[in-house]
Amino acid sequence: MNILLIGSGGREHALAWKLAQSPLRDTLYATPGNPGIAEHAQLVALDVSDHGAVITFCDENDVDLVVVGPEGPLVDGLASSLRIAEIAVFGPDREAAQLEGSKGFVKDLCARENIPTAAYARHSSKDAALADLTRFGLPVVIKADGLAAGKGVIIAETEAEARDAIEFMFSGGFGEAGAEVVIEEFMVGEEASFFAITDGTNVIPFGSAQDHKRVGDGDTGPNTGGMGAYSPAPVLTPTLEAQVMETIIKPTVAALARDEMPYQGVLFAGLMLTSEGPKLIEYNCRFGDPECQVLMTRLDSDLVTLLHAASQENGLAGMAPVKLSGDSALTVVMAANGYPGTPEKGGRITLPATDGATKIFHAGTAEQGGALVASGGRVLNVTARGKSVTEAQARAYAAVDAVDFPTGFCRRDIGWREVAREQG
Repeated sequence: MNILLIGSGGREHALAWKLAQSPLRDTLYATPGNPGIAEHAQLVALDVSDHGAVITFCDENDVDLVVVGPEGPLVDGLASSLRIAEIAVFGPDREAAQLEGSKGFVKDLCARENIPTAAYARHSSKDAALADLTRFGLPVVIKADGLAAGKGVIIAETEAEARDAIEFMFSGGFGEAGAEVVIEEFMVGEEASFFAITDGTNVIPFGSAQDHKRVGDGDTGPNTGGMGAYSPAPVLTPTLEAQVMETIIKPTVAALARDEMPYQGVLFAGLMLTSEGPKLIEYNCRFGDPECQVLMTRLDSDLVTLLHAASQENGLAGMAPVKLSGDSALTVVMAANGYPGTPEKGGRITLPATDGATKIFHAGTAEQGGALVASGGRVLNVTARGKSVTEAQARAYAAVDAVDFPTGFCRRDIGWREVAREQG
C-alpha cells in the first residue's frame, strides 16, 4: 500500500515511524516532512492548499491512503476533495472538521445533544461579549472561535483580564480566529485527553493521555501547543472511559451522521474530570501533538490497518480493539528559547544515540550546512517508555540531558501529577 502523510511536526514524525513499521506499507511519502520523517519516508514537495496538485500526485503515484496529520488542511477541506476524487483519506471532511475549526459549532452541538460541557455564550460583537461577562463569574474562559495553534484560550482570573482578552481577540490578536469568541464557565477538575477513531458509524477507543499546556514548571506561564504528555492517563479509569464513550463520543458521531456530515478519522476529546463526571472542554479533529507521540510509542496494533479501515464507510465494523502496551510512555518537548513568543531559530542540535526504550521525534528541525538546527518553536519530542510514569519520566529526562541544544529549553516536571500519585 502506497501512503501519503501530510505534515511536518512531531506528531507526523511519530505517525511516519509507526506507519513505516506496517507490513502493508509499500512506499511511504510525506510532505513537507522534516529531517526525522525523512528517516522513514520519501519527502515530496507539495502545496497542500492546492488540492488538485495533491490529487494529481496521488493518481500518478498510485497512493492508496492519505493520512492528514495537522488540522489546517482538514478545516480547509482537503479530505473532502480527496474523497470526491475517490482517494481514501484518514481525516474528516470540511463540514465535520468544524469540530475543531469552530468552538461555537461544538458548543451548539453539545447543547442540542445534551453532551456534558461547560455553560457558554457565542458572540461576534465585542460590545455584546463585554456586556455578557458578568453572568459567568470568575475565573472565566475566553476562547477564540477558530484555529489559533492551540493558543486561543485565555483563562481570566479577574474582570480586567477577561475584558483585555476580549479586546485582544476582537482587535485581531488571533487573526480571523478571533472574529467570534466563546465565553465559557470555568470548570474545576483535572484535565485528560481521550482518543477514538471512527468510520462515521462505528467508533473504537484509541487510548488516553495527559498534556501539559503551560510553558513553565508547575503549570505556570502562557499556554502553548503542549510542552509534554504521558499515556495512559490512569486518572481516566476504564469506568470513566466507558462513560466518555457513551455520553460524549458516540452521541457526537451519531449527530454528525444524522446531519449528513459523517466523521471519518480520529476524535480527540479534551476533557475535564469534574465532580459531576467527565465534561467536554473541546474537540480536535487530529491526533494531538505531543499526545500522538506517546500513543504511537504504546501502539501494538498495525496503524495502517486501523487508519485505512477508518477511511472506509463502515470499515471498522467488527474490528478488534486497538492494542496498546501496558507500559507508560512520556514525552518531553524541547523548545527554542523565546517560545511561545518569538522562538530563536538556527540553534544547532546534536542528538545522542537512543535505545529501544527511547525515541526522539523531530518537530521544528531542519538541516543547514550539514547540521541539524532549530527551525520552529517546539523543536524535539524526547520520548521514553517505562513500566510506570515515574520510570518513563526518568528515562526521558536522561535522554533530554544527553541532547546538545544550547538555545533550547524544556519543562522539568512533565508527568508530575501521576508521578506524585505513584509515589504515594
